[in-house]
Amino acid sequence: MALVRDVVRAAYSKWIPVIGREPSPMKADYDEALQKHQFTLLYLDTQIAGLIETVQENDHLWIENVCVLPAQQGKGLGKVLLHHAEEMARQAGHNETRLLTNAAFEANIALYERLGYVITEREPYMEGTTVYMRKRLALHL
Repeated sequence: MALVRDVVRAAYSKWIPVIGREPSPMKADYDEALQKHQFTLLYLDTQIAGLIETVQENDHLWIENVCVLPAQQGKGLGKVLLHHAEEMARQAGHNETRLLTNAAFEANIALYERLGYVITEREPYMEGTTVYMRKRLALHL
């Protein structure tokens, strides 16, 4: 649990000055999340580099959190984690992944859009805006 929390806190810390508070993933109860969600940890050699937290829903795979440690960002690891989630969705028979992010996290939105995600909704949240996104997947035949 401490490892997951530490990775998330490190990865999201850069956003604190952007939005003026800790992003929601930094405040999550990971004792509870580890019981209810699936976590995939990404290692480079023997060092943790990032993680993705997912939830199987009835008709899609929900990506609760995807994060990469600051020292490993910019190396395509977020893309690797998202592709892993898409494969998990396909294996579960889903043709869609969904996620949300803060509108202020422009680099994240740009990454998701480059990978085929589209914005489906925006809604006010605290002092900002939550952006909901989804990606339609081709099922393997």
